[in-house]
Amino acid sequence: MSSIQRRLAPTPVSSSSAPTSPANAPAANAPPAPLDVLEPASTTARPQAMAPSIDFNNPQPSQHGGMGATTYWGGVSFRMWAPYCNQAWVAGDFSGWQPTKLASEGNGNWSLDFPGAQAGQQYKFRIDNNGQSQWRSDPRARQMTNSAGNSLIVDPGNFQWWHDADFHMPPKNQQVVYELHIGTFQDFFGGHGTWQSAIDKLDHLANLGVNVVEVMPPAQFPGDYSWGYNPAEPFAPQSSYGSPNDMRQFVDECHRRGIAVVVDTVYNHFGPSDLDTALNDNIGPQNLFHGGEYFYPDQRADTPWDWSRPDYGRQEVRDYIADNARMWFSEYHVDGLRLDATYAIRGNDTGDDPNGWNVMKAVNAVAHSQPTPKLTIAEDGGGLDSITDPHGAGFDSQWDIDFANVIDGAVEKPDDASRDMNAVAGAIGRAFNGSASNRITFSESHDKVANGEQRIPSMVGGWDSGGYFAKKKSTLAAAIALTAPGIPMLFQGQEFLTPGSFSAEQPLDWSLEQKFPGIEQMYRDLIHLRRNFNNSTQGLTGNNTQVFHVDNNAKVIGFHRWDQGGAGDDTVVLANFSNTPLSNYTVGLPDSGNWKVRFNSDWNGYSPDFGNSASGDVQAQGGSYDGLPNHGNVTVGPYSVVILSKDRGS
Repeated sequence: MSSIQRRLAPTPVSSSSAPTSPANAPAANAPPAPLDVLEPASTTARPQAMAPSIDFNNPQPSQHGGMGATTYWGGVSFRMWAPYCNQAWVAGDFSGWQPTKLASEGNGNWSLDFPGAQAGQQYKFRIDNNGQSQWRSDPRARQMTNSAGNSLIVDPGNFQWWHDADFHMPPKNQQVVYELHIGTFQDFFGGHGTWQSAIDKLDHLANLGVNVVEVMPPAQFPGDYSWGYNPAEPFAPQSSYGSPNDMRQFVDECHRRGIAVVVDTVYNHFGPSDLDTALNDNIGPQNLFHGGEYFYPDQRADTPWDWSRPDYGRQEVRDYIADNARMWFSEYHVDGLRLDATYAIRGNDTGDDPNGWNVMKAVNAVAHSQPTPKLTIAEDGGGLDSITDPHGAGFDSQWDIDFANVIDGAVEKPDDASRDMNAVAGAIGRAFNGSASNRITFSESHDKVANGEQRIPSMVGGWDSGGYFAKKKSTLAAAIALTAPGIPMLFQGQEFLTPGSFSAEQPLDWSLEQKFPGIEQMYRDLIHLRRNFNNSTQGLTGNNTQVFHVDNNAKVIGFHRWDQGGAGDDTVVLANFSNTPLSNYTVGLPDSGNWKVRFNSDWNGYSPDFGNSASGDVQAQGGSYDGLPNHGNVTVGPYSVVILSKDRGS
C-alpha cells in the first residue's frame, strides 16, 4: 500500500469518560461537571478570594491579548472565535459552573476578563444561536481532561527550564533523526507510554548517537491509543501521555542530552471524531458536509480522512494553524515541526489549492522567525523541489518516500537476480534543490511498517525475523539510508531488530536490545561514522555525491561522498546486494594511497553468524576506473556494506 494511502486504521478507542451535567442544572443548558484536574495549579501567587468585577449584564471585551484562555496577573482572559452565534458564554470552576456572558468584539471574536480565575481550573464555552445552546471545549485549549471532556486553564510560564538555554540545534548536515511514538516507545507498567516513561530511554538514544527525535503527533486525540493522526484538540498535548509540563520536561531532558525535538503536526485535516474544536460554531450556517467555520463549505473539504479539510481560505483558520505552530516553539521549546501529508494541504481531488500553499508558507515563516534555528519537514510524497524551495513552500527538508520504497523493495526481493541496481543508484543520488539535506532518508517509518506492511526483518525473514537473512538485509537497507545524502532517520526499535507491524496498542519489546546487542552496536557505529565522530568520514556530512559504480550483474553499487575533499573527507561506500561474497573486486577510487576500512557490516562482532569477510585496507593504484583516477581491489561480504576513507595527512 502506498505510504500516502493510509491511516484510516487503526480505529481510535472512543473516550469512555465523557463529562456529565450537574444534577441540579437545567438539562438543556447544563454545563459539564468538573473532572479530575491533570495539571497542578500555578505556583504563581494569585488572589484567591477576589470578587469578580464583571458587569454580568453588560460584559466588556478582554483588555488582554491572546486567543483561548490566557493567564494574567490576577485572572484569566477568555477569547474565542464564533462568528455565527448570537451569544457566547464561559463557565468553569471559577464561576461555580454558572455561565457568564462573553462580550462581542465585532469581528467574530467573543471575550472577557475573569478576575480570580487561575491555572488548573476547568472550563467550557457555550454558544447560543437561533434558540439553541451547545457546550464546546475551547478550540485553543492548552490542556484537556480528555478529548470529550473539559478544557483546563494552563499557565505556560509555570515550568522551570533547566537545560534549554545550553542546547544548540545540530546543523542539518550532522542530524540523525529517530522517529518515536510516545504511547509505545516505552510502556508504563504494562499500559501505554507517557512522557515520563519516554524520558527513561533517552540515554539509550544519546548513546546510539541520535541527535533529533521526531515525535509522532502528540496533540489530544480520542481515547488513549492512537497513532495521533486524528487530532481532536490541536493545542492540547494528549492527556493520557501526561500533563503539558510533563511534555516540557521531556523536551528539557532531550536538550540536556543534546537531542533536538521535532513535533509531528496534522494540519491537513482535523478529527474526524470528537471535533469540538473544528465544529466550534456548528449551530451557525451549515455547509454541505459539516457545520462550522473551520472547514471548507464544498468539495475542497474532502480528504482521505473524511470531510475534514480546514478552510485555508479564511484568515482566522490560517491564523489558527500558524498560532498552533508558534505555540509548539514558544511554549514547549521544540526545535522543529513535521507536517503530515502536505499533499493534502496543497490540494485534493478538486485540484491545486493556493490557499493550502499559503498555509505551508505561513507555518515555515513562523518557524524561521524564531530566535534559534528550527527544522521543518514535509511528508509530501510528490517528489517536488518546490516543497523545499525557499520561494515555494519553504520547508527545510522532506521525507523521501521514493528512496525508502526503492531501497526496501531491493532488499525485500527474495532472489538476487530481480534487484535493480540502477534504481538503487537513482535513489541514492537524488537530491531536492541540489541540497543533500533537503530530504530525509529512511528504510523504516511508521507508514512503511504498517498499513498491511511489516518491518524489514519480518518482510524478509517471515517467522525467522531474527535470522541471518533478516539481519543482513535489514541492516543493508539501514546502512544505505545512513550513508546516502540526506538527513537519515530510524524508526523506534529498528536498532534492535524489532519485527512485525507498528501498532498503537503494541509497545516496543526492549528485551530485544539484550538479544541483539551486536545489531545495536552496528547502528551505533554507522551513526558515529555518519556524524564524523572520529574525524575520518567528513564526506558523509558533505553535499557532494557521485554514484560511480553500478554492477547490475554482481548486484554491487559504489558511491563517493565528500565535503571539501581530501584525506579524512573523501568517503567511499560499497554495497553488495547479493548473497555472493566478493573477493578482490575492482572498483574506482578518487585518490591514490592507502584506504582504510572504517566499517564492515559482515564483521561477526555484530552477529556470530556473520561471515567476517576479510575486508582489509585497500591500496589504490594509478589507472582510471569507474570514471575515477585510481582503482583498487576490495572484499565485501554477502548483503554487506564496507566504508572506506583515508587517514588525514596521508
